[in-house]
Amino acid sequence: MNKSKIISSSIIGLALVIISFKLASSWEKTHVGFNNISVTGLGTENFDSDLIVWKASFSRNAFTLSEANSLMKSDIEAVKSFLKSNGINDKEISFSSLKINRNYKQLYNNEGNATGSIFDGFNLLQEVVVESKNLAAVEKSTTQVGNLIEQGIEFTADEPDYYYTKLADLKLELLKGATQDALRRAESIAENAKSHIKNLKEAEMGVFQITGQNTNEDYSWGGSFNTKSKHKTASITVKLSFEL
Repeated sequence: MNKSKIISSSIIGLALVIISFKLASSWEKTHVGFNNISVTGLGTENFDSDLIVWKASFSRNAFTLSEANSLMKSDIEAVKSFLKSNGINDKEISFSSLKINRNYKQLYNNEGNATGSIFDGFNLLQEVVVESKNLAAVEKSTTQVGNLIEQGIEFTADEPDYYYTKLADLKLELLKGATQDALRRAESIAENAKSHIKNLKEAEMGVFQITGQNTNEDYSWGGSFNTKSKHKTASITVKLSFEL
C-alpha cells in the first residue's frame, strides 16, 4: 500500500471516530479560518427491504356477546388458515386482544325527531398483524383478501409496510462512502488551489434519509424514512473540515 492510500485510510478512520463521538455528545465548533477548508460528501446505496409488516382487522356483530364471540372465533380460524395457505407460518401472525363495543339504535318519532336509543347488540373487533421476511407470501395474501370477504368476514387491511433489518450495517457503509467522497472533494479543491490538506479538524454527520426508488419523494430536514416502497435508496452526508 502506497503512502497516499495509507493517509486516506487514516483520515477516513479518524472521521468515523469523530462522527461516532459526536453522536453521543455535543462539542464546541471551532472557528474556521482562511487556512481551513470544509467539504460535504454524500454516500448513497440502493437496497431491497427484507421485512414486511401487514396490519388488518375484522369485526362481527351479534345481539348477544356469546354469539358474537362464537362468530369471531370462527373468523379467527378462517383468517389464520387463509394466511397459512399462502405460506405464512404461525409465528409470523399475531392477534390483538378483542375490542368489545355495544351497539345502540337511534329511535325517532313520526316527526323525525330523535327520542332516544335502544341496545342493538355487540360489536367485536379483532386486529391482526403479520410480520414476515417472506415478502412474496404476504404480498400474495394482500391480493386475495376477497377470499375472506366471500366467507362473510368483514376484513379490512392497510397497505403493507416494508423495512430493512440491517440498517446499522448499512449506515456504517454509507458513512464510509460519504467520508471518502468528502475526502476526494477536499483533495481536488486543494490541488486546484495549489495547496494540500493536512489535519482533519472536524467531522459532522448529516441527516440519514431513506426514500423509495423511482419516486418523487422529497428529502426532509428531520430525515425521511420510507416504509411503503419495497425498493429503497438510503443516503447520508458527512461534512469534513481540514487544515490547509
